[in-house]
Amino acid sequence: MGFLIRLAITAIALWVTTLIVPGVEVTGRNGANNALTLIVVALIFGVVNAVLKPVIKVFGCVFYLLTLGLFALVVNALLFLLTDWIARGLDLPFHVDGFWAAFWGAIVMAVVSWLINVVVPDRLESR
Repeated sequence: MGFLIRLAITAIALWVTTLIVPGVEVTGRNGANNALTLIVVALIFGVVNAVLKPVIKVFGCVFYLLTLGLFALVVNALLFLLTDWIARGLDLPFHVDGFWAAFWGAIVMAVVSWLINVVVPDRLESR
C-alpha cells in the first residue's frame, strides 16, 4: 500500500510540475491519457532515482562535499532528463525541454512531493 501512495504522490507532484514549469509537459490526447502517462512517468522516475541516485552519491561524493550539496541539484536535473529520455523511448507523451526545464522541474517535484508527504502519512497507523 505504501508503494501505491508514494507512486500517487510522485504522479501528483509531476502533474503540478507540468503546470508550473515551462518546458515540462504532458501532451496526451485526453485527460485519462495524461493521467496514465503521469503514473507511468512517475514509476519511471521512481525506478531511476532508486537505482541510479545511490550509485551517483557514492561515486560523486567528492563533488557533493566540494559544492556543499549543490551538486545534488545538477544530479536531480540529469535524472529528470533521463526519465524524459526513457519516456520518449516508450513513446509516452511526456517532454522535458532541456537542462533548465529539468533543473527547475526537479526542484518543483521535490518541493511538491515533500509538501504532500507532510500532509499524507507514509503508513496508516495501526491502533
